[in-house]
Amino acid sequence: MRYALYFTPPASDPLTLSAQRWLGRNAFTGAALEQPTVAGFDAAALAGLTADPRRYGFHATLKAPFTLSEGRSEAELIAEIGRFVAETDAFDIPEVVVGRLGSFFALVPGDHCDALQGFAAEVVRRFERFRAPLSSADIARRKPDELNADERQNLVQWGYPYVFDEFRFHMTLTGRVPAERRDAVETVLLDQFAEFHGRPLPVTGLALFREPSRGADFTVHSLFPLGGAANRKIA
Repeated sequence: MRYALYFTPPASDPLTLSAQRWLGRNAFTGAALEQPTVAGFDAAALAGLTADPRRYGFHATLKAPFTLSEGRSEAELIAEIGRFVAETDAFDIPEVVVGRLGSFFALVPGDHCDALQGFAAEVVRRFERFRAPLSSADIARRKPDELNADERQNLVQWGYPYVFDEFRFHMTLTGRVPAERRDAVETVLLDQFAEFHGRPLPVTGLALFREPSRGADFTVHSLFPLGGAANRKIA
């Protein structure tokens, strides 16, 4: 079992509904969904384009997938998340846009957001004691030779290269897209996510995702509202 702390909007949020249909899976229930009909992409091509983000579910990584450290339990992790969200206020990312990071596309902030960077950094620090050290195989999978010095240090110290100054909030919408297809994919995504492109994104909760075994689909275990709301939503 691995856990991850992600941001995702509530199950009934319009962005969640649009994104899960695009990806072809509901991360709250685990149900497969029929993907939209997209001009220029047959069903197999669209399924391939979204295969990687579909497994993880629609989300933005805050604390990357981890195995619980020795002596820690799921109940302890859940209790600590409850304490954390009670102390943390919701906030808005002023604008998100369809953007490209390297060879894949995601919803990303239109500009730097101090509240978001601080929130993400605190999640990494606060829950570090629950994370077991990475195995050598885990480190190798991250291709450390392709990381810069700060990213390699983060990988060793925090289990993920892209934290603190290296953190870039992104809600992944595709896997790697060949260069010759990027313009077409961007056009499709701007159409599919027109309702959300250039608009604020409320960050109202912290989600606990679980992966029951390596390579299995991640699903939402719980969504904890920020700001001290008493009840968490159980998937």
